Amino acid sequence: MSQDRLIKIACSDCGHTLYSERRKKGDNIQKLEIKKYCSKCKKHKLFKEKKK
Repeated sequence: MSQDRLIKIACSDCGHTLYSERRKKGDNIQKLEIKKYCSKCKKHKLFKEKKK
């Protein structure tokens, strides 16, 4: 996995960084938002892309 395409996503409520995703090279237009499970909140929450 190339490190330049890896991004970290964090929970929008508690800010806990739990997942990392890969992004395509030309996909830098808008920030990534995915609904995933947060183990700290123990619920499905919206995860947003973090700054590097």
